Amino acid sequence: MTAKTKTTMTPEKLRSSRWFEAGDFRSFNHRSRMMQNGYAIEEWKGKPIIAIVNTWSDLNACHGHFKARVEDVKRGILMAGGFPVEIPTLTLYETIVKPSAMLYRNLLAIEVEEMARCHPLDGLVLMGGCDKTVPGLLMGATSAGLPSIFVPAGPMLRGIHKGEFLGSGSDAFKAWDEFRAGEITREELDGVCDGIARSYGTCMTMGTASTMALVTEALGMVLPGASSIPAVDANHQRMCSDSGRRIVDMVWEDVTPDKIMTRSAFINAITTAMAIGCSTNAIIHIIAQARRAGHNISLDDFEAASRTVPVVANIRPNGTSKYLMEDFYYAGGTKALLNRIRDYLDLNQLTVSGKTLGDNISGAMVYHDDVIRPLDNPIYKEGGLAVLKGNLAPDGCVIKVSACSPKFHKHTGPAIVFDSYPEFKKVVDSDDFDVTEDHILILRNAGPKGGPGMPEWGMLPIPTKLVKQGVKDMLRISDARMSGTSYGACVLHVSPEAYIGGPLALVETGDTISIDVAARALTLNVSAEELQQRRERWTQPAPRFGRGYGYIYSQHVNQAHTGCDFDCLESSFGTNPQEPDIF
Repeated sequence: MTAKTKTTMTPEKLRSSRWFEAGDFRSFNHRSRMMQNGYAIEEWKGKPIIAIVNTWSDLNACHGHFKARVEDVKRGILMAGGFPVEIPTLTLYETIVKPSAMLYRNLLAIEVEEMARCHPLDGLVLMGGCDKTVPGLLMGATSAGLPSIFVPAGPMLRGIHKGEFLGSGSDAFKAWDEFRAGEITREELDGVCDGIARSYGTCMTMGTASTMALVTEALGMVLPGASSIPAVDANHQRMCSDSGRRIVDMVWEDVTPDKIMTRSAFINAITTAMAIGCSTNAIIHIIAQARRAGHNISLDDFEAASRTVPVVANIRPNGTSKYLMEDFYYAGGTKALLNRIRDYLDLNQLTVSGKTLGDNISGAMVYHDDVIRPLDNPIYKEGGLAVLKGNLAPDGCVIKVSACSPKFHKHTGPAIVFDSYPEFKKVVDSDDFDVTEDHILILRNAGPKGGPGMPEWGMLPIPTKLVKQGVKDMLRISDARMSGTSYGACVLHVSPEAYIGGPLALVETGDTISIDVAARALTLNVSAEELQQRRERWTQPAPRFGRGYGYIYSQHVNQAHTGCDFDCLESSFGTNPQEPDIF
């Protein structure tokens, strides 16, 4: 559909026309400033002005190709009769940004929302892919309320070293442990480093980036099949152009995010997350996005899906899979996976394509049944994540069951407590560290406020002493997160966090803790009376920030079980005022 066959919107109703067509001095001035950029009035007059929100930077390898792909998006917009403008925005490269990209997810969301609100824009193309950019862009666009479409960065090519395929993150952790155990040399380790990341694009494992891309397609905000195209595949260029054309149609059709991101659409997203053995980070991001959209999605919705939806995407780091996202794409990709789990989905949900989810996936075929498993032969019979509760986590915590040793699904052991990550690092490599594989490592003060920013410290390294003994897994509990490429018996997102006085703050070394995944229970085996006495002695750690964005963050960030958004940005906090006539 083009402007000539528009259905709902007219040129006079375009939001951008209020800047340029009012017939007063301000509109005259706005036109002159556009002409200062070298644009002729005919280039934008009567056309949707589309912002391409680009998270490219020279430091972000996940988005390195966006410098070129933005031109493909522009081409599509121009073909459909729109007027493209590129708006560079905050870039968040998970691996590089410290102390945590999560600290800045909400800042990206604010930037997207406010840039959309203050400029003469009619629609948004959101270019992202690396972990926190996906929810950050979508959260901002949701609050802005303009027609929006998401363009995923796509996964990088498979890593390779000495003829073996490598998965980013997962095999990096594995190689590092082998090096610590003396099983491989520094030269061998350097060879892995050289071969594990061979192209632009996001992690090609089922980490947070791939998870959020697939989830966003299930949600309806990505063109059909777009979320699994490798970053360097020519299909990715065509997808970018397709997205540019489609956003122009969406403006004319007045397809805004609220018409797509319904509660049922978020349940589809959660269902898909479970079926792909998703990153634990997906829980935080999906909840935050849903609350921006006005839907009270909670941990209970994840738990319900976890009990019924099997893991069918056989992609590292789940189980012992040899497959990566490139294999997933060749096996049929996201459309094939969604078609395979169609009985669990609400297929009537509208998507950015203008069609329903059911229409989008109709006839999609799986070409490799070991990569995308049949429902009767899953790699894990229930969802990949489990939500645990108990006196140690009254508001809940999560564990990626599909990526940890079954022996720790039910376990009791003594705790070894660390109040900070630097404290843990001082002893992890010591041969004198008094630890066994039955111990439970506790890291606290690493949550949303305590981290600060809830860093990915939750997959605490197995102590070197144990690695040398051949230990591959042990139970670790924290109020931190972990990389979606991580694996192991890691209990994460303990809520409320220790920094604000959650029960994790009261654990002492030597206390025993019990986990029972089947019962969804996590229990600190200490009496309520003793815990109360410890609480009376507890004092809150020092503030993490004294000024700037960090101070604002500390004052407004919510806890993990509610998505770590700012309280003042959730839809329940209040509505945006009508845009005043100030032009």
